[in-house]
Amino acid sequence: MTKLRRSAYKAPSLKSPIFRSGSTEGLHHRHMIEFIAQYFDLLVHFDRHLDLIIQNYGFWTYFILFLIIFCETGLVVTPFLPGDSLLFVTGTFAARGSLDALWLSALLSIAGIAGNTVNYWVGYQLGPKVAARKKIRWVKQEYLDRTHRFYEKYGGKTIVIARFVPIIRTFAPFVAGVGSMTYGRFQFYNVIGCVAWILTFVIGGYYFGNIPVVKENFTFVIIAIIILSLIPTVVEVIRARNYRA
Repeated sequence: MTKLRRSAYKAPSLKSPIFRSGSTEGLHHRHMIEFIAQYFDLLVHFDRHLDLIIQNYGFWTYFILFLIIFCETGLVVTPFLPGDSLLFVTGTFAARGSLDALWLSALLSIAGIAGNTVNYWVGYQLGPKVAARKKIRWVKQEYLDRTHRFYEKYGGKTIVIARFVPIIRTFAPFVAGVGSMTYGRFQFYNVIGCVAWILTFVIGGYYFGNIPVVKENFTFVIIAIIILSLIPTVVEVIRARNYRA
């Protein structure tokens, strides 16, 4: 039987015949790629599309927001989801009357607490494997190492402080579970950190949205979202350079 070598296969480029407009299969592939790209853009930049989501889904927007915050804090495979910027922009929409600030604060606090709790128990179950330095396919070792350094510096308070630090926020409860932090101690920091995080950004966005100039020109909200989205990236670049130095 002839053995196939991996090097012999090359993924078809977009200029390949199967992607040409005359090919039915090509059209199917193109539509699929475009759909995935649009869906991913909507998910990652959900904060920038919130106005459209509210118009189309109304009350169900609360449920969608709940799921995003739950996944951003509860699943180590989704640290790319919007966090700070999403909370801030929900506050600005609450100022416009599109969302209810009280409902937002309560539901998203529950989502964040529940997400961290799930993350903690996943880490607790995988603790022996991580302790043995065995690689976990869906967990990036670099993020685990950075979170460990965070714990070495701040101890249990990491659960609170990490709420305001993207990436670390997603991995802190996981590492707490791996390190066998007692559940009661974890939940103490978890509740305080989550409520502080949610209220800081939702209320901050609410007051920002109530500024007369912002009310009259929603472009300021878009600019604020973009700036908030870029801050974590800039901070991480600076932190990485300082660490290497």
